[in-house]
Amino acid sequence: MRFGLSAWTAEYALQPAELARTAEQLGFESLFFPEHTHIPASRETPFIGGGDLPDYYADTYDPFVALMSAAAATSSLRIGTAICLVVERDPIVLARETATLDRLSGGRFVFGVGAGWNFEEMRGHGTDPKTRFRVLRERVEAIKAIWSARETSYQGEFVRFERIWQGVKPLQKPGPPVLVGLDGPKALDHVLAWGDEWLPTVRGERDVAAKLGLELPEVLRRRIAELRERADAAGRGRIPVTLAAGSPDARDLEAFAQAGIDRVLFGLEPRGRDEVLPRLEAVAELIGPYSGGGST
Repeated sequence: MRFGLSAWTAEYALQPAELARTAEQLGFESLFFPEHTHIPASRETPFIGGGDLPDYYADTYDPFVALMSAAAATSSLRIGTAICLVVERDPIVLARETATLDRLSGGRFVFGVGAGWNFEEMRGHGTDPKTRFRVLRERVEAIKAIWSARETSYQGEFVRFERIWQGVKPLQKPGPPVLVGLDGPKALDHVLAWGDEWLPTVRGERDVAAKLGLELPEVLRRRIAELRERADAAGRGRIPVTLAAGSPDARDLEAFAQAGIDRVLFGLEPRGRDEVLPRLEAVAELIGPYSGGGST
């Protein structure tokens, strides 16, 4: 397995460039940043993690600017979004933004995408929560189309443009891998329909496991096996899986390896150097026996 970090950013946290340099030096394969464009003060939608919403959700940097800082400070570390809220962004602008980041990083960008959970937040961008998954699919399809050709058209239910020229293309061909950051019963359908890889979360898959009366490792094993069987039947080949795992221990890592997971992301809250560096060193020691391999 390969190991990366999913780190929240903020002005009061260890800054992206130093975090990235340290992660690369300690042997981490990747660094991912999440995003929220804002947090509506109404707070009508319950926090997906339960309890009170952490204050730093409203403080996080723009992921693409932060990732460029991380890329400029490193040479081999893969950089990515986990996740980019595509339903809150213009797809034409996002196609150029992601292509630029991939090219300037030397082809190291990984595009984790999702639909989000905060209904007021997405409404602030003009997206109806009831249609967010269809919006997500169309915008990703449009972005991939723009990546692939200088002149592009796209006609969908929510995304429509005719004959546009966009000359900035990703260094990776046909483009950065698109990781579908969805859980739940329909997640695999989305991965197979328009994604390149799957990016589930421990929290979301635990919910699936609870509904099925199973333990998390068994649910992951079954769902990953199903995903790859369906992909093989469709002529897709093996689909990699990245798990946003939070704070797993050694027993979890062994179970994740047995389930066929390719990359595990450790969660990192926005803290200062004195807290973050010891945490990274402890995680690097934990993952040592499991590191290596992978397919992305």
